[in-house]
Amino acid sequence: MRRQRRGVQLLALVFCFGLLAAACGSDKKATGNAASGSSSSSSAAVPKGGTLTIGAEQEPDCADWVGTCGGSSWGFWMMQVQTMPRAFDVLKDSSGTYSYKPSIVLKGEPTLETSPKQKVTYQISDQAVWNDSKPITSTDFKYTWDQVANGTAIYDRTGYKDIESVDDSNPKVAVVTYKNTYADWKSLFGGQFGILPSHILQGQDRDAMMKDGYTFSGGPWVIQQWAKQDSITLVPNPNYWGTKPSLDKVIFKFQADTSAEFQAFKAKEVSVVYPQPQLDAVDQIQAGIPDTQKIVSTETGNFESLWINNSKAPFDDVKVRQAVAFAIDRKALVERLFGGLGVHDPLQFINAGINKAYEQTDAFAKYVKDLKQVDTLLTGDGYAKGSDGIYAKGGTKLSFTVRSTAGNKRRELTEQVLQQQLKDAGIDMQIDNAKAGDLFGSILPQGDFQAGIYAQVLTALTPGNCTLFCSSNIPKSPDFSGNNWTRTSNPELDTLLATVDSNLHESARTTAAKKAQTILSDNMNTLPIDPLPNVLLWSNKVVGPVGDNAILGPFFNINEWGISA
Repeated sequence: MRRQRRGVQLLALVFCFGLLAAACGSDKKATGNAASGSSSSSSAAVPKGGTLTIGAEQEPDCADWVGTCGGSSWGFWMMQVQTMPRAFDVLKDSSGTYSYKPSIVLKGEPTLETSPKQKVTYQISDQAVWNDSKPITSTDFKYTWDQVANGTAIYDRTGYKDIESVDDSNPKVAVVTYKNTYADWKSLFGGQFGILPSHILQGQDRDAMMKDGYTFSGGPWVIQQWAKQDSITLVPNPNYWGTKPSLDKVIFKFQADTSAEFQAFKAKEVSVVYPQPQLDAVDQIQAGIPDTQKIVSTETGNFESLWINNSKAPFDDVKVRQAVAFAIDRKALVERLFGGLGVHDPLQFINAGINKAYEQTDAFAKYVKDLKQVDTLLTGDGYAKGSDGIYAKGGTKLSFTVRSTAGNKRRELTEQVLQQQLKDAGIDMQIDNAKAGDLFGSILPQGDFQAGIYAQVLTALTPGNCTLFCSSNIPKSPDFSGNNWTRTSNPELDTLLATVDSNLHESARTTAAKKAQTILSDNMNTLPIDPLPNVLLWSNKVVGPVGDNAILGPFFNINEWGISA
């Protein structure tokens, strides 16, 4: 997952999250010429040449996708998806179902053996090469695994730490043997990190060579320039063996905020935008923008929550966590934020909507605004209301601080609404937002927060939540690797989430995932808020199969786009 930081920077998440960060409420909604989350094929022929300029709401922290700084969803969409080869793509079929499909890196579906140990054999295409004409090999698979499993300051080791070895004796056959069964093996060497070029990075400082951009590519595009605080420019990879780009150049122009992005779009300074669904943006979208097409996707890989640090007071007390959940009117909040886009109901499970088949979809439905429940929970826990209307215990007021991305107007509105709702319930909430790079780079991983508002954005089609809630993934000093930023620690939950990750039988995985949602709800480890719908707008001058992929993002196929005069 990536963190959805869109608006100033995701995600985290992130949109997801992979990690960054989903669908619910109205189930599916699409407007324009495309089904939700799929492609919209223009009837116009795709011309050759030209420069496409896209408005980007975020400048990533770095381009080292394996490292802890690489959690930006915009970085993932703009650079990682365009340049990093991957074993599998996640694509949507005509029925609206997402599934893994072998990418052109492979000759076909890998061979899976389950006994005596899980073993996956990848046959690498003879045509698969890096942009320097060097072949993509099994050693690239081995190097990628080693970096993720054994490196320092790693964004997420999930799955890779379960691998025992990678046999690269045949350059075009990678044999991956697992020490622990891992059900979501198709997500590895895929969207989260891709496959790294061993012939360039082996023996080097990977982070230093990648963090400010890199010149290698195994995708349709090459990063020509990253002009910090201004733009990222891509040019075609001349040695790409798939569908070569029709455009001469793609420029992602950084915008200060959603308002600036809309102004640039209306002034025709940019031809495509993927705006944060802020209230002013929703109003403009509903009013209509001339010479523009749009997709509004509610079936996404995103989900936003009130993420709670279970290890810090007052949230180390389950009764307080539950009281906060009963103090909040999530339905009214979601209606205010996204009603104009057709999203009316809060998310009732902690995962992206595209994974809802695995989840107990009403797990958090019991948490509706109920001030009597708040009083029962808190008075039973030793709290009493003071003359100021705020609960206190032992002379200490029930107060906490929430942190989110500074400058994100929608999240700031969310905080203001929550602040008033909690005050009405007798709970004090303060706000202390931070720059996205600081929030996701150090504050949240190091646990310097009580509660946070951000989204997760999926980068793989996986129902598992172990990366977010297993105790083994709680970040620890000195490098703070791991994505369990809520510091959730529950042995029963660990067992269930491990089953979701490891059991190869779908029925067992589904049963375990649903039980895990019930435990997360009963303990109120974190409160889901909304599915964070996606909005994609593009000028009529942009032609080709424009669309929004819930996992790979809105620019996953820009090699097939063109721009008319």
